[in-house]
This record gives sequence, C-alpha cells and structure tokens, in this order.
Amino acid sequence: MTLSSPIPLAELTTMKVGGRPKSLVRCESASELYEAVIDAWDQDEPFQILAGGSNTVFADDMSELNVILVATQGREIVSEDESEILIRVQAGESWDELVSWAVENGYAGIEAMSGIPGSVGATPVQNVGGYGQEVSQVITQIEFLDRASNLVEIKPAAFFEFSYRDSALKGGLEGVVGWVEFRLRKLGGLSVPMASGQITEHVGAPYGSQLPLQQVRDVVLELRSSKGMVVKPEDPNSVSCGSFFTNPVVSRQKLTEFPEDMNFWSMPDDDYVKLSAGWLIENAGIPKGFSLPGSKAAISQKHALAIINTGGASATEIVELARFIQERVAARWGINLIPEPNLIGF
Repeated sequence: MTLSSPIPLAELTTMKVGGRPKSLVRCESASELYEAVIDAWDQDEPFQILAGGSNTVFADDMSELNVILVATQGREIVSEDESEILIRVQAGESWDELVSWAVENGYAGIEAMSGIPGSVGATPVQNVGGYGQEVSQVITQIEFLDRASNLVEIKPAAFFEFSYRDSALKGGLEGVVGWVEFRLRKLGGLSVPMASGQITEHVGAPYGSQLPLQQVRDVVLELRSSKGMVVKPEDPNSVSCGSFFTNPVVSRQKLTEFPEDMNFWSMPDDDYVKLSAGWLIENAGIPKGFSLPGSKAAISQKHALAIINTGGASATEIVELARFIQERVAARWGINLIPEPNLIGF
C-alpha cells in the first residue's frame, strides 16, 4: 500500500529523528515486499527498506528517498522433535515478541537476546546479539531476494558470512530478507549454557550454567533496562537506537597500551580482544548525560554507549554528537569507533 502523504520517518524510528520521505510503501506479505523491492531497483531511485526502525538514523531531509516498510507477519513450525524445533519467521515480526514466545514455550537459544528492539528480518544484517548469544548461532537458512540474480532463493546461513556484529549484508551483498529460519533447542525449560558472566554473576551461578529460561529473560530485561536499552515510553533514556558504536576488536598487543582497569572481553581467536566502547568514551572525558552546547542530543544518563534524543533533537544534532565522541576517543586512545546503526542521508 503506497501512502499518498508519507509520515516523517521520525515517527517510524526509535531515535525519533528523520524527515518526510518522497514515498512510503507498506508491504504486508513477502510477495508484496519482493515486488516493491524489484520495482525500486528498476526505478533506480534512492530507497530504503525499514521495519522496526530501531537501528536506523535518518537525516532531516529525506525528500528524495523512497521507503519500503516491512510489515509482514507470521511464524511457521517447519519441524519439531524431542530435542529441537525449526521455525520460520517473517521479516516484519517483532524480535522481542519472538524471544518471549520461545521462552514461554521452552525453546532455548535466543533467551539472552531479550529486549532487543527491531524486527526479525533485520537481525541477520548485523548478526544481532547480546549477553553471549548471537543470531548466527541459531539461524539455519534465510529466504532472500538477491539483487545479483533477481531471484528469490533459500540461502544457508553460511552464505551471509556472519561475524561479530557483521555480515555480507553489511558488506555489500544487496537484497532483501523474506523470512528467517531458526533452530531452537528443547532443554527441559533450561537455557543453553550461559556465555555471559554478567548474567551468571547477577544470579550467583557459575559461568556456563544452564538457568531457567524465564529467569534469563527477566535478568536480561533488568540489565538492559538499567542501561536504558529497552524501549519504554516512560524511560527518556530509551529514545535512542541502542548502542551507537560497536565495541572495537583489537590485538592483545594493543591491549597492553591501556590501563589495567580497561574493560575487555576475550574473543574466539585468542590473539584478539573486544574492548568496551562505553569505557573508552567515559575515559576520554565524556560523561553520561553529556551534550554539546544548545543541542538536544545527549549521552544517555544510564549508558555512555547510547546517544539519546532528549526531545526535539534533529538528526544533524545526533550525528554531530557522534562525530564529537569519535574525535575525542581517537585523540585519547587511538581507536576509531564505528557506528552501529545505519546512517541514512548523511
């Protein structure tokens, strides 16, 4: 359905910035979505696919952009046995509603990714994850409209070359996700072994413990809410796109250049570690709550890694603050922070 008078993109994103697009097409089925995308390719005009709007910052002037809104819904159980379940989920489904459903039904593998805003179809793009889990661990295959072939094909997970907060979809692979298939496990109401010390320490359990699924979800929602990372109308610190920068990965040799209290995490490749971008920001002299003079964009009061809209901020103000943070961190630590959200129109 093409809307004759598109609403501002600020109304469709969690950051609440972004101008009115040239056109807005709402797609409620995969076939409508593929048709709209193929038509957009043929028109050769700038367009953007949008679903939950949680990981996107649009510029103030979007008058030349055509937007395709993914509103597809549905879950289909493909197969199920005593140990696991395969489920296909349409791209427009809410990610957190899927997690909630899985927890309620005793399916393990995504419980630690509770509270992450956005849609299911967006999760493969940057290999969404949290608290030791990533979607690449449970994705089996994806229905994908590939621009290179103009065909809708079912692609195995390996096709998308997942890595930490990255995939081929961020690296140049063009197309659109129709549905995502997940393999979840049945572990008697327990989680997969916890790969997050934050969760196990919070409940006083050993690292790697299997915990009740609902307990994991409750703890994660509590931890994320304490950082303003769960979208809630009553929390002004949640008017953001979550973490604005990815945690940088550096060599262990580089790690020796930092103070001993530097926050970092080990990586599968033991030669590398993941640094805390929030620590880098605060220790570059930018405290929680900081804002540039006269700006309505600010660092969250709860978490230094989130940039928030305190009310009426422009997209320009959001990006100006992000650039300031990058410059200060680079000058202090020699680290280039990479933005996590998609920045459109800048």
